[in-house]
This record gives sequence, C-alpha cells and structure tokens, in this order.
Amino acid sequence: MILENGVVRTLDSSLPVARALAVAGERVAGGVGTHETALASPEVVDLGGRCVLPGFNDSHVHFLHWALAQRQVRLEGTRTLEEAVARVADAVAAAPSGSWVRGSGWRDEEWSPGRAPTRAVLDDVSGDLPVALSAKDGHSLWLNSAALARADGPLDVDGGVVERDERGEPTGILREEAAWRFRSEVVFPQIGEEERVAAVRDALKVAAARGVTAIHDKDGWVAVHAIFQRLRRDDALTLRVWQSLPADQVEHLAALRLASGLGDDFLRLGYLKVFMDGTLGSQTALMRDGSGVEITSREQLADIVRRAAAARFPVAVHAIGDAANRNALDAFDETRDAWQPLGLRHRIEHAQCLAEEDVPRFARLAIAASVQFTHAPSDRDLADRYWPGRLAYAWRSLADADALLANGSDAPVEELDPLAGIRAGVLRTLDERPAWHPEQAVTVEEALAATCVAPAWLAGDERRRGRLLPGFLADLVVLDRDPLACPPDELADVHVVATLVGGRWVHNPPPW
Repeated sequence: MILENGVVRTLDSSLPVARALAVAGERVAGGVGTHETALASPEVVDLGGRCVLPGFNDSHVHFLHWALAQRQVRLEGTRTLEEAVARVADAVAAAPSGSWVRGSGWRDEEWSPGRAPTRAVLDDVSGDLPVALSAKDGHSLWLNSAALARADGPLDVDGGVVERDERGEPTGILREEAAWRFRSEVVFPQIGEEERVAAVRDALKVAAARGVTAIHDKDGWVAVHAIFQRLRRDDALTLRVWQSLPADQVEHLAALRLASGLGDDFLRLGYLKVFMDGTLGSQTALMRDGSGVEITSREQLADIVRRAAAARFPVAVHAIGDAANRNALDAFDETRDAWQPLGLRHRIEHAQCLAEEDVPRFARLAIAASVQFTHAPSDRDLADRYWPGRLAYAWRSLADADALLANGSDAPVEELDPLAGIRAGVLRTLDERPAWHPEQAVTVEEALAATCVAPAWLAGDERRRGRLLPGFLADLVVLDRDPLACPPDELADVHVVATLVGGRWVHNPPPW
C-alpha cells in the first residue's frame, strides 16, 4: 500500500517530511522517493492533501475505568450539588432493581454555592440502591448509606481518609487508600466480566476514531490485562498495550521470573505502578509545607525500586505535590547503582507541582516526566486557589531542562483525546479563557513528540514505533490537515480521518 498526495510527517529529524509512504504488511516499507515499483501491485491511497503522522500513544490511561465510565452517570461539568444529585436521581430511576449506580467526574470545589457531598443527599434520591461515585481525580469516592453498608470490614486503612461528621459517623466521602480499597473490594467485583469486556470493545472503537494506536495502561491492579488477552486471542485488540502491574506484586513477579517486556507486539508486561501521594482536587497532594497524604515514603520507594530492578521492571511513580516529587527523585537518585546499569526507564507520573531546584533533576537522573497536558487547563482554578506562587504544570520548564516529556490523558480523569492534549500543551487553554501561564506552553513539535515518540521510547520501542521510518511498525493516523502548518488557534479544527495499526485500517478505511 502506498499513501501519496499528502504530507507525511515522520517525526524523525533526519527526514522530517516525506511526499509518500509505502506500507508492506505490518511495517513501513519506505518514505521519501517511494513509487509504485517498491511493492508488487500496491494499493494506492490518495491522501487528497491530508496529513499522516505516527499513531498517537496515550502514556497514561486507565483504559478499563474509562471504558466503564462511558456507561455510567457522568458528573463532569456539574456546577452545583443539586445538579449532581439530579443526575444521580435520573440514573437511579433507570437502574434495574438490585443493581448498583456507578458514576464519576464530580468535583465539589467547582460547585457554587459550595456544599459538601454527603451520603444523606444521595440517600434522599437512591433509597436502598447502592450508589458509588468517583471524583474527577479518581482519588475520592462518594457513597450513599446503602453502599457503605456493603463494606466488609473497617473503612479506615493506612494512607486513607474517612471523612466523618460531628458524631463521628462517615459522611460518605472516602479518600486515597480508603477509597481504593472500597472500590476494589466492594464496588468493582459486582461488575461482571462480560460487562467489562463489552465496555472495552466499545472503547477500542472510540480510541481508534481518535487516532490512538498504543497506550500505557494503569489498570493492572484490576487485571485488565486478562481482558486485553481475551481480545488479543479474538484478534480484536486494535491498539498496543504497555501494561502496568501493582508494585506490591514485585516479589511474585520475581519468583515467577517474569520481567518487563514479556508478551507480543500488541500486549506486553510493562512497568510497576507506585503512589507517593494524593491529588490536588482531593487536597491530598503531599506538599513541602507538610500538608497532604503520604502513601509511599522516600525510603519505601527506594526499597521498591531496588526490588523492581532485581526483577527487571521499571517503575512509574505517581507524584503530584512538590514534596512527593522530591521524595521520588531522591529515591531514584539513591538507587541508581541498582537500576542504571540495567537501562531501566523510570518515570514520574503527573509531576504537577515542583520545586524549581528539582526541575533539572529529571534530565540529570534520566527520569521521564509522564505528564498530562490537559490537566493544566482543567485544574487551573484549583491550582490558583491551593498552589498560588508555586511552580505547577511546568511543561516548558521541564522541556527547557531537557527532561523527556511523555503525554497522556489520565482518562477517565480527562477524556482520552490526543488532539485535545496537543492543543492543551500548545495553547494552555481548552475553552474561551486566555492561556493559563502561557510561559509554560510547549510547541506543536514538542507536543507531538511527547504524544508519539517519547511513549514508544519508554516502552523500549524507539526502533520500532513512534516514527514513520522503513522497518517500523505501520501505526499511523491520517489527519484532515497538517497541525504543523496551521496557526495554533486553528488546532481545534484538526480532526482524525483514519487510523492504521500494523498495516490494518482500524478506523475509517479509504477512500475518503
């Protein structure tokens, strides 16, 4: 197959633009100078002036949770407690008897007038039907009394927060480890396997329509890899998965002698996930002023990194607050003797609030900043309220310090939409408001590299994916126009036309 009559952006500095692209089987066969004799009886695809880029790679997505969220009550954008409860009431009315009502996306800091979510207001509209609603940041859970009654054991756990009223009774809000424990032990088990598989099948179609050809998944703790394996056996997995696993499983992995990279071109064991702290939205990010929740200490992370190195696994560390990021960098620094000789590619997830003196340490230690460009415009009001004067969402500062930036969505926290992420990184706004801290914007070229090239490097695939060069896997996206040629304020008009994975069209095959 030859794609011609358009612009091919290879994202390789040696040959950045090609006039045509040849694909043979699952791989790129050639670029500049490609002509019909390169292949036997090739199919010729007329791009009609469109633009071809390497496929988008979301480097931070909770794919199963995002897939399930498409089928749940959505609370994003609610401006009052009453509006959120009204949406829940509608979902309760439509729910079958004996089921749960699940939802996500609430953010009470945005409600006006400010009113705290409680189980009592949910009880008024839900009766005996259990209701479990994840906050937008995923680190808090809002439950009604019927859901709380399903708890098997105490709500209080180390690293968790159980909000209580003046009588000492739970208000219905759980945060951090308390929320995760309840979600994994009470809420998630009632979702059947067939519902999970069906949700992921539908979500794969959405991802393909948005040009996503690969992901770094964060849902290893709920065994989403088993769903991906099932779809892979059915030849229905339409993107490549670099799968996380919980760090507390490192000893089991080592005992089985399973190492990072095990799998095939579509599904591989990737890395271990660790949480240092909470989030901005839940006010649990660990800050240098002593506020927040510490989930993993510097000493604990150093021990995890050493054990992970012995098992040949890189580590991805969730760190939001400036203290959490410093602790993570310190732990990586003091364990370099264990992991650097192995070439393990560690990363800090989010890196949202940093001390200025810690910014250069990312490049010096070769620790990638796995960030989410869409978080900056989404969190701007909260950051101004809780982190005034602090260095936050500092993508430009990290890039100027030669840190490797890998971009993801953190879906379902934000939407899995790479083009929106690219716009957020470049424009620092996704609505009608002016750019927020425009001095921290990245260029279109940098945003594309963070979305296509850097994630492939993190997965050890820099010689197979992320660029459109001969011998590389033929994963690409066709856009209706060239994002590198249009003015930045027209980036919102760029749309995905088609998506190719391994030489196979997975969304909207030609002709167009």
